[in-house]
Amino acid sequence: MATNLVRYRIGKHQHWGVVHDDAIAPLDDVYPTTAALIEHGEKDWRAACNRAANVSFQDIEILSPVTAPARLICQGANYRQHMLESGLNPDAKTFNMFFEKSDCSLNAPFGNVRRPEHVRLLDYEIELALVFKKPITESITVSHETLHDYVFGITIANDISARDIQIPESQFFKGKSYRGFCPVGPYLTILDAAEFRYLDQLDLTLSVNGVTRQQDNTSNLVFKPAETISELSTFSDITPGDVLLTGTPAGCALRIPPPLMRKFMQLVLPEKKLWAMFRKSQAKRGQYLKHYDIVTAHIRSADGIINLGEQQIQIVT
Repeated sequence: MATNLVRYRIGKHQHWGVVHDDAIAPLDDVYPTTAALIEHGEKDWRAACNRAANVSFQDIEILSPVTAPARLICQGANYRQHMLESGLNPDAKTFNMFFEKSDCSLNAPFGNVRRPEHVRLLDYEIELALVFKKPITESITVSHETLHDYVFGITIANDISARDIQIPESQFFKGKSYRGFCPVGPYLTILDAAEFRYLDQLDLTLSVNGVTRQQDNTSNLVFKPAETISELSTFSDITPGDVLLTGTPAGCALRIPPPLMRKFMQLVLPEKKLWAMFRKSQAKRGQYLKHYDIVTAHIRSADGIINLGEQQIQIVT
């Protein structure tokens, strides 16, 4: 049965615990990082599954279940409808687009995300995130049956993005790595081996001020986790506690012209004018995040067996 772990603070002290309905059973030992929990905490969290919960959510501050240092590796344009929305053909895609976010972007699942003063086009991206369980130091082939050997748990991530930095500057790392731009959690959910089938049937929903903006199912991922990790292993090492963000559904604030129109505009317009037009046209879109907007995210299975909790953050300037 899936186990929901939560990392939290009481006073000045940080703890891990297992969620039982509306309360928490704390682990006995202290694990300063997610990697330490993965390496040393299994016996502890399994024991906490069978203990009474005695910590109330009202008495704690919930923290990100992913801790720095960690690599935040991301997949771009990995849902079919998102690719179609971007003018791309999902059936013609033969490889993943990988990029990274800085781990200084890690943020709690509740609280504030601060928009940098110079950023005007702030966007949201709900994503299913996989937390790695074991080191990967060579090219491997991961199958659906062996996925549980490499993935410790799953969680909600919001890949907050400064589009007026990312797109004109071609800076995915910069535009997505400002401090606080990756709220994670609340739960780090550990699946039994038999429950990994749910990775292909999870519903993702993101709303802004109560209005649904993104809604899709992981069955529509272009590249599924097993083949993605296999491809990632051909060129990159992984350590326990690193994270893979598996892509976001359609419905982001960003809208860019189709590829052919973009190429034409690049040919006929000076670069400075081109990006001035981009910023002006995007500024008219009311979907970009503004001061005091509340962004709520859920990931769960239709039958309720897997529920990664509710993430809710507020945009501040």
